[in-house]
Amino acid sequence: MAKENIYRTVNCGELREKNIGQEVRVAGWVENIRNHGGVMFLDIRDQYGILQVVVHDEQLLKYINRECTVTLNGNVVKRDDDTINKKIATGYIEVHTDNIKVLGKCKNELPFEVTTSKIVNEDVRLKYRFLDLRNPKVHNNILLRSQVVNFLRQKMTELGFVEINTPILSASSPEGARDYLIPSRKHHGKFYALPQAPQIFKQLLMVSGFDKYFQIAPCFRDEDARADRSPGEFYQLDFEMAFATQEDVFSVAEEVLYETFSKFTNKKVSPAPFRRISYEDAMLKYGTDKPDLRNPLIIEEISDMFVETEFIPFKGKCVRSINVPGAASESKKWFKSMEEFALSIGMKGLGYVKVKEDLSFDGPIDKFLKSGDREELISRNNSKAGDVIYFIADSKSLAPKLAGQIRTEVAKRLDLIDNSRFDLCFIVDFPMYEIDDDGRTIFTHNPFSMPQGGIDALISKHPTEILAYQYDIVCNGVELSSGAVRNHDLDTMIKAFEIAGYTEDELKDKFKSLYNAFQYGAPPHAGMAPGVDRMLMLLTEEENIREVIPFPMNSNAQDLLLDAPTEVTEQQLREVHIKIR
Repeated sequence: MAKENIYRTVNCGELREKNIGQEVRVAGWVENIRNHGGVMFLDIRDQYGILQVVVHDEQLLKYINRECTVTLNGNVVKRDDDTINKKIATGYIEVHTDNIKVLGKCKNELPFEVTTSKIVNEDVRLKYRFLDLRNPKVHNNILLRSQVVNFLRQKMTELGFVEINTPILSASSPEGARDYLIPSRKHHGKFYALPQAPQIFKQLLMVSGFDKYFQIAPCFRDEDARADRSPGEFYQLDFEMAFATQEDVFSVAEEVLYETFSKFTNKKVSPAPFRRISYEDAMLKYGTDKPDLRNPLIIEEISDMFVETEFIPFKGKCVRSINVPGAASESKKWFKSMEEFALSIGMKGLGYVKVKEDLSFDGPIDKFLKSGDREELISRNNSKAGDVIYFIADSKSLAPKLAGQIRTEVAKRLDLIDNSRFDLCFIVDFPMYEIDDDGRTIFTHNPFSMPQGGIDALISKHPTEILAYQYDIVCNGVELSSGAVRNHDLDTMIKAFEIAGYTEDELKDKFKSLYNAFQYGAPPHAGMAPGVDRMLMLLTEEENIREVIPFPMNSNAQDLLLDAPTEVTEQQLREVHIKIR
């Protein structure tokens, strides 16, 4: 038989009117102390809620201050009608005590107010993260994280996936980001690397005969921080399937993500099947491979209209247009501010025309249009009276991205984005290769992706014409996941890497495990890895991913709580054969 807990018999947030008259013991943190003329009121907080406690003997509070931990026992009493607090679940009752004990003392001066910690400088918050996490808003983000991870595990198991943990100490692999290197004590001059992803291991599991694998995988990349990217460490729902096609992976992702988002939000969620958008179309219509489909604005390709133009900004350029419904009524100040934004992102200006009632144009670009251009622009952009047509002109590589930024900024300023839904889509048909600034052919994304058309495409097509069975999941403009049908055929793999400048010997050296494994009956396999942190960022509507991570690094990749990275002793360095220069 379990012994009674000496600190509490009930949680603070559990008491209700049905408990009136009961003797209880509670424990928690003192959130607030109020003196009402000899009667003292304490707000006691634990993970489950807040409870009002009444103390009549001021001496009992002699050593008690805010954020110290206490245990107390007393009677549950109905509050007076004029003191009922309907904002909290325990607001109809209070506990009267004459026995209160301090369990954990607290300094009188706090570095910040716990209840308003989210407005405090981030570095201060992270230094005192244990206090910041007491803030119910911050605290609840982490509780939600636990619930979402648990649900993901349950769902993947329900779908027949087996959870397998892959190694943390691994080998360095060229996967696009910098590795975190771990020096070996036993092997002089050699290093382990923390995995950027379980990529190779999960493919080896498929070769090993496991049919469906998953894990909530930690990934380590030495990358700069962004609002949606935490430096150093992140977690993803990593899964892989043997004898699977792209559509098989999509089916699993659609079910898991739809049910996860539907369970943990009241917003409308895209039902299956999620929309499929080719990479080419995404870059054309939205100016990004991470489109926010809640934004109704669409980019149009109009370069062909200006092939023979004498208008210097458009001459020989890639020209895109964006129709903005009803924007003609905006102020001169608004148009000026949009032009300033365009200059800030590297554009030389931002041309536009307003569509008048008779469908003629008013604006700085109008005088450069030739006969028939106005009708054509109205037709292509589906423009109406009162609309504005923006023009973006630049190189073929820059124009799509600049147009995408203008599209996003206009939508934000005019409040066009529908925040009542989660709009998910697949971006498909990524190019297998691209040409870098030095003229070299390099992999666009994952080098282990299967080329569409297999080895025949690698032999017969120009590298930039080859598409890969590579795909992303995007939600509300945030990339949730990348994935691919994997290249499981050794001859195809050798040819794919040859195009990217690798000899077979180099391939064998860098990816020895896969090179060997693919000689012993590798099955077709495919998978993906939705980011857990990014899912939570969307579900909580936080603007920064660090708000959903229990102990994140700051934007400068520092753990301010543990003061990492830190110096180590000379002895420690000697043991791993390292000398600091």
